[in-house]
Amino acid sequence: MTTLITVLRSGGRYDATWVERLARGVRRHAPAFDRILCLTDLPLAVAGVERVPLRHGWPAWWAKMEAFRPGLAEGTTLLCDLDTVFTGPADALAEPGLAAMEDYFHRGRLSSALLRWHGDELAGLYASFAAEPERWMAAGSCGPVPNAVHGDQVVIDHLLRRDGLRPAFVQQLYPDLLDFYDPRRAEHGPVVIFIGDAKPDTAAGPVHAAWAGA
Repeated sequence: MTTLITVLRSGGRYDATWVERLARGVRRHAPAFDRILCLTDLPLAVAGVERVPLRHGWPAWWAKMEAFRPGLAEGTTLLCDLDTVFTGPADALAEPGLAAMEDYFHRGRLSSALLRWHGDELAGLYASFAAEPERWMAAGSCGPVPNAVHGDQVVIDHLLRRDGLRPAFVQQLYPDLLDFYDPRRAEHGPVVIFIGDAKPDTAAGPVHAAWAGA
């Protein structure tokens, strides 16, 4: 069974609309995923999406650490950010094998925007973080890193390196799959990634149309 997991934590700009639009894109362009799960603290009701309650009050992006809880999924599992837009065939993301998106700014380091594993393969990430969340949320807990912002992907990268796990990078496995949104051009895809302040709801042209379901 293949599972796509996304996380919706209350208190930010995202709501159920983002879950619905991501799920629609996945069903249209990555039907190899059998299930879509949303970990959330909201009373989510989106057709075709299984709601899984968050257990902890970890703020903002730290809630994504719950995606590694044991027992959530069997088989190939993909953690996918809510602001990902699918515009073309993307079943490659459902193929087996430990993989992650390479960070756009820091080569050789992973981004948690897309992270793939098998079953409980990464349950140790959850166990380590849940045991000492305040420690890991503190800037500097992972030693010197190039990232200006201390967030979940810094901790994930650090813990995987500590445990000797090195995911392959999606950009190297599938060179034509990911595309980073650039407002200076219209066509993007098949998997559009947003960095910085750019988001699908403020995008233009075909990318916004694909996100909005036009």
